[in-house]
Amino acid sequence: MEYGKHCLGSTSCAVTELGLGTAPLGGLYAPVNDENALATLEAAWSQGIRFFDTAPQYGNGSAERRLGAFLKAKPREDYVLATKVGRLLRIPDQPVGEDAYYKGTPPERPVFDFSYDGIMRSFEESLTRLDAERVDILHIHDPDDHYTAAIDGAYKALDSLRAQGVVKAVGAGMNQSEMLTRFARDGVFDCFLLAGRYTLLEQGALQEFLPLCEERGISVIAAGVYNSGILADPRANAKFNYADADQTLIQRALRIEGICLEHGVPLKAAAMQFAAAHPAVASTLTGARMPQEIEENIAMYSFPIPVDLWAALREDGVIVPAAPVPGEISGLRK
Repeated sequence: MEYGKHCLGSTSCAVTELGLGTAPLGGLYAPVNDENALATLEAAWSQGIRFFDTAPQYGNGSAERRLGAFLKAKPREDYVLATKVGRLLRIPDQPVGEDAYYKGTPPERPVFDFSYDGIMRSFEESLTRLDAERVDILHIHDPDDHYTAAIDGAYKALDSLRAQGVVKAVGAGMNQSEMLTRFARDGVFDCFLLAGRYTLLEQGALQEFLPLCEERGISVIAAGVYNSGILADPRANAKFNYADADQTLIQRALRIEGICLEHGVPLKAAAMQFAAAHPAVASTLTGARMPQEIEENIAMYSFPIPVDLWAALREDGVIVPAAPVPGEISGLRK
C-alpha cells in the first residue's frame, strides 16, 4: 500500500501519513520477544509504512535497539526515524521492582535530564542503541514538570543540532496540549507529537493548540488515537491515559461505539480517521505488538465511513462543532 507524504513544517522531512509507534514493541503492558517485534516491523514495512517513532523510555531501551536492528537492513533514504530526548537510561544504585508500564525490560531505568548537556548525551546514547548515524526527527519527551529546563536547555540543544544539519526536524512529544502551546510560542519548532489529547473522547486541543500550529506552520503527529485502548475496546480492563479507565469513561466510549456500529463502522476506524482529518495533522501513529495488528490498523485507517456517521457523532455531542471530519477537506481525506 502507498501512503501520501507530508513535509513537517517548512522542512524537507516528509513522513508517511501513517506511521508506527514502537512503545508496544518495548513491552508496554506486556512483554514482547525479539521475534514478534521484528515480524511486526517487517509487516509495517511491507505495507508501506516508512515513518517510525521510538524513544529511550519505550522498554527502557528495548524499542530503540529492536527498531535499529530492523532498519539497519533497509535503505537509509527510504524511511524517516524519530526518537526523543530528556531521559537518560541508568541502572539504579539500589534494586527496583518491575517497571510500572514496560514489562520484560533491561535493568536500566529512565532519569530525567533536560539540560543542554543531558540532551546531547541522550541523543548520542540513542544513536548507539539504534546503531544509527543520525535520526530525522528529535523530540523533547514529556517535560511536564520541567518547562524552564526544557526551553532553556533541551530546546537550545535541539536547535543547535538542527542548525548543524544533524537532525532535520525538532519537536516535542507530550500527553498534553497546553505545554506544547507554550513551546509553539516560545521556540521555533517544526512539529509536535500529541498523544491521546485529540480523540473522539478529548478535543480540548482545538481551543488553542491546533489553531496555533496551523497559524505557525507547525505539523502535528497524532498519536494515542485510541486513548491508550479505551477507543479500541471500551470494556472491562480498558485503559485510558495509561491507567484503568473509570466507568464514566467506559460508558461514554460504549455510547460512541454504539453510534458507530449503527452506521456499520468499527469504533477503531472512526477513532483513527477522526484524528487524521485535522489539517494540521501530518501523520497518525499507530502502535502494534504483532503483525496482525498492523493489518488491522491499516484496515481501520482505510475503512469507508459514511458522512452520516460524522453528522450523528456531532449531533450527539461527541464531536465538537469546530472539529473537522473526513470529507470536509477539499472533499477528500488527506
